[in-house]
Amino acid sequence: MSVLPHFIKPSSVSNKTVKLVFSEHTQPATMAGNLLANYVQVNVMLPLDVVTVDNKFEKVDETRAQLKKLTEAGVDGVMVDVWWGLVEGKGPGSYDWEAYKQLFRLVQEAGLKLQAIMSFHQCGGNVGDIVNIPIPQWVRDVGANDPDIFYTNRGGARNIEYLTLGVDDQPLFHGRTAIQMYVDYMKSFRENMAECLDAGVIVDIEVGLGPAGEMRYPSYPQSQGWVFPGIGEFICYDKYLEADFKAEAAKAGHPEWELPDDAGEYNDTPEKTRFFTDNGTYVTEKGKFFLTWYSNKLIKHGDKILDEANKVFLGCRVQLAIKISGIHWWYRVPNHAAELTAGYYNLDNRDGYRTIARMLTRHRACVNFTCAEMRDSEQSSEAKSAPEELVQQVLSAGWREGLHVACENALGRYDATAYNTILRNSRPTGINKNGPPEHKLFGFTYLRLSDELLEGQNYSTFKTFVKRMHANLGYNSNVDPLEPLQRSMPEMPIGKILQAAHPKLAPFPFDENTDLPV
Repeated sequence: MSVLPHFIKPSSVSNKTVKLVFSEHTQPATMAGNLLANYVQVNVMLPLDVVTVDNKFEKVDETRAQLKKLTEAGVDGVMVDVWWGLVEGKGPGSYDWEAYKQLFRLVQEAGLKLQAIMSFHQCGGNVGDIVNIPIPQWVRDVGANDPDIFYTNRGGARNIEYLTLGVDDQPLFHGRTAIQMYVDYMKSFRENMAECLDAGVIVDIEVGLGPAGEMRYPSYPQSQGWVFPGIGEFICYDKYLEADFKAEAAKAGHPEWELPDDAGEYNDTPEKTRFFTDNGTYVTEKGKFFLTWYSNKLIKHGDKILDEANKVFLGCRVQLAIKISGIHWWYRVPNHAAELTAGYYNLDNRDGYRTIARMLTRHRACVNFTCAEMRDSEQSSEAKSAPEELVQQVLSAGWREGLHVACENALGRYDATAYNTILRNSRPTGINKNGPPEHKLFGFTYLRLSDELLEGQNYSTFKTFVKRMHANLGYNSNVDPLEPLQRSMPEMPIGKILQAAHPKLAPFPFDENTDLPV
């Protein structure tokens, strides 16, 4: 704990001031207080199947033992998917929270904080998915008569992982719209988890906004044959999104414009397509109009659902968060094809992530990014991949907009290289012994809990990593306390959001290596 008087903010105290305020006897405590400003919270993602596909919490003893080891490692909290397909699986408005209540009680007993993901997507079909938890059957049944409720590619293939944002406001689900279903689910969560919310156990509500819980289109589905490093496909060919595009094109004076027919298939390279080739469709007036529409739809989708989530959790000591996918392949080429198909309109001269960050400011929401462990040197050259530059761009965009910024690793790693890369990204210019560093992550979530993590050398290295993330201090439950959630600010005009795209600024400085390696 900092020993600064309560009326002096650590961030406003220079060395000179500290000497005026403190005698020599309090210097070590002052140093600890200043170091605490460098502490980055570490959470661990629970296994995908911690609650079974039958919506039961069966691994009670095993989970208790694992949580104990996390506590002993100094971990701050855990993150868990709260699957819509399990909780509201029996029928519309019929919620069964019992398994999650049991799990949350166990987390509370372990003295850990909890980040809850509102998982409105399917588990299965993405990297690392070991179980299959579809969205509720009664929702999928609506799709039997109206398959356009699902995201659709140009070839007509439906993706049943998550409902198309085209039905956000369509009352197709027993009288409810998609957003109304998400809101009712979150309301029921708040009512049923009031004890954990009031006790400060649940500190983070990450709102799922697309496949894998990420705010994106399902542009690179393994279930439909995509393999790395394919550019993916635009996924906006359901009748609802198609009608929306046609209406917007007509409004813009171009009723003849259609959705792209020249952007290739999942596993193409950019130069194989007319859309992404040098001076291709993506740089034409028509291409820019489409890409703006496609990415704006995604931003508005996130904005609307976060606004509703804010109403639901108003007054709770939680922060809202969203997750952005780390699409690092084809980042080094001018067209950024894989990012564009996913809905991130990011080019060398256009910041497609700061626009998202700008939208999040009105909700004071946290942006959670991934691939924090990756080094460029680990990637194959043909993928034109640049995870380090991508991480630096997205984190800088969030910090420039004044957001809390969090990160995850994309793939399971137990090695020092990965941990040291995460440490570098957590505090880009290292520890500041005199107070808060210029930039640091609000938190990091390790993907994910397993027996392998908690054994032998892996566990030993992980414990060291947690200590380094905590600036070599012990666990502290009072870091970055949250205020009660305030009402979102008024809706921001899309024009103001899009102003954040230009100019595209260089990222903040990041050291090559961490100053506090494991």
